Amino acid sequence: MRGFGKRRWPTLAAILSFCIVLVVSCQQLDSDRGQVNAVGDRIRLGTTAQIVTLDPADAYEQSSMMAIANLGETLYRYELDDEDQLILVPTLATDLPRLSDDELTYTIPVREDVVFHDGTPFDAEAMAFSLRRFRDNGGRASFLLGDLLGDIEATGEYELTLTLNYPFAGFTALLTFPGLCAISPAAYEIGEGQFFPSQFVGTGPYRLGTYGSDSVSFEIFPDYWGDAPKNQGIDMRRFSSQANLYNAFLTGGVDVAYQQLDPDQIRSLEDLAPERGFKVVEAESTTISYLVLNVNQPPFDQLEVRQALAAIMDRPLLNERVFYDQAEPLYSLIPPAFESHRPLFAERYGDGNFEKARALLQEAGFSAERPLVVDMWFPSSSVPGRLGATILQALTERDLEGLVTIEPRSVEAATAYGYLDKGVYPTFLLSWYADFFDPDNYVKPFLECQEGSPESGCRLGETQYHGSFFYDSRANELLQAQRQASDPLFRDRLLVELQEIVVEQVPYIPLWQNKDYAFAQGEISGVTLSKTQQVLPFASIGR
Repeated sequence: MRGFGKRRWPTLAAILSFCIVLVVSCQQLDSDRGQVNAVGDRIRLGTTAQIVTLDPADAYEQSSMMAIANLGETLYRYELDDEDQLILVPTLATDLPRLSDDELTYTIPVREDVVFHDGTPFDAEAMAFSLRRFRDNGGRASFLLGDLLGDIEATGEYELTLTLNYPFAGFTALLTFPGLCAISPAAYEIGEGQFFPSQFVGTGPYRLGTYGSDSVSFEIFPDYWGDAPKNQGIDMRRFSSQANLYNAFLTGGVDVAYQQLDPDQIRSLEDLAPERGFKVVEAESTTISYLVLNVNQPPFDQLEVRQALAAIMDRPLLNERVFYDQAEPLYSLIPPAFESHRPLFAERYGDGNFEKARALLQEAGFSAERPLVVDMWFPSSSVPGRLGATILQALTERDLEGLVTIEPRSVEAATAYGYLDKGVYPTFLLSWYADFFDPDNYVKPFLECQEGSPESGCRLGETQYHGSFFYDSRANELLQAQRQASDPLFRDRLLVELQEIVVEQVPYIPLWQNKDYAFAQGEISGVTLSKTQQVLPFASIGR
């Protein structure tokens, strides 16, 4: 996850979640070759990214969320039920919230048998302190509670009462966000900018051991209230490149490799798995990738041009050529994991529908003498971005006979962050990491606009931040209505209508949903991947 001011920017896509984190070990390593000396039943975990901060009130990278999710605990989490359906279950809470009739007040009972890593007892006041601090310290993800959450009170020693400023159907799901974990009031302060990036004092099964730029150790917390981990601790090491991580896993230098290997390396390990006994763990991630179209900038101010580009996209081909089928074609901004998902781009435009694209472009006034020129931007460090744009370039040259010219364009990611909301780029490949597992997180950040008009586009709001500048008053109404809808079926109907607006107006073209991969040595068990966050749970891993 990325931050810009107090609002999260999407990750510049074709990095394709190559920017997520874990780190490894405080044991002896032979430099970057990853030779780690195992100690007992400790697990050696390798990654290529770096934890930025361990302060839950300021963390906003998936790397930091990974560490925090294993050191701390939130009120609720997702689990699979007997029918393999995701359900919300209590963690530090003891039951689901009790809602008031106006759906503004949430009363939550909390556990009585929990202590923090520093020995401080956990109670409702400690949980209230943690949520107040997240909201009020002004961290990068504080907007998640922002104007949503009003009063935060301990109305009993083990009873927490939260009052919303307006109804939000996804609020309980939001409470699973790792940054909303409980932290010890004795170890932290409430105050604008008061952050402690190199410490963590929570309630999870691990406490923080050593913490460095390239290594972090997770130690067993002996007073943990729940089941003890199936290992004696985790040593995480950050490798300087994907190649070094790949080689360390091949030579047995790490027990588990997680985030981020490139598609060639993933395919190689899958091929070697039967012979070498490697375990391959794969899960559909919550990350989606898509093309943003700036509706204020010619030629994408013409609806027919945006629709034509949607018809040109060939998702199965991109998945095969760029990702070796390590992604899933995506036909809506809302992923298939949600009941409200509708594959409307498949139904309306299909894949590689050049006949439809040709008709739309001719209607818009383009021809072989006056071809459509598309500058397709992506981060300069992104190999998949370059490959994807190049494949689309060749595809249009072959099948649209000079009617369309796609020009791959790259830019430093940091530069793009600074200019996306200025309207500089006509298109950009982006990826989106959901903050919490609710369909609202796949529509509000894409479609909401506080100030704007159909003529001027969005002047202030999420669509400006996203670089599409899309404005639609009906979309704004639907966004607010679905947030307040208590009836799931009614809410789904509103979410379907939002998807219909996207497929008709095409401010974004959904392309693929990433897969998440972890690799484990043959003697390692219990490696699983979360379906609601890109998180590797440590406690279930054993040797």
